[in-house]
Amino acid sequence: MERATPAATDDNLLPFAFPAVERKKVTAAFDGGRLSSDGGVMLLSQAERRLGLAERLAAVIPDERDASRVIHRLPDILRARIFAIACGYEDADDLDRLRSDPTFKLACGRLPDTGTDLCSQPTVLPSESAGALYSIPCQSAAPCSVPVDCVA
Repeated sequence: MERATPAATDDNLLPFAFPAVERKKVTAAFDGGRLSSDGGVMLLSQAERRLGLAERLAAVIPDERDASRVIHRLPDILRARIFAIACGYEDADDLDRLRSDPTFKLACGRLPDTGTDLCSQPTVLPSESAGALYSIPCQSAAPCSVPVDCVA
């Protein structure tokens, strides 16, 4: 008779730590609660923040919105859209559901229960319809390239 492998009891098995969000520790656990099938977005979030992709892209995309009416900063919109696409949500309509997903909110630097929801499809769609997200001006190599050595 084969014996089952005992369950791991060490909760420090992950070889990395997630950054705190609003001074609260973020841990990965598999014991229930508010769940998301997109846990990989947390790893993607760490890579994006380390490379500064959303901030760098936002710096080269003109934001012609009325600043007094802006709720979601352009880097936050880009970050949510990048994460959604990377997780297989190619349609901007998916953001209507993902905007309150606890893992996506954490990945975008918001608390899952009390943090502001992410942008919704109507917030993203005007930028995509206008082509702003697909025709980023490349005036120099810096905004359009990501140095590979900073990943190591």
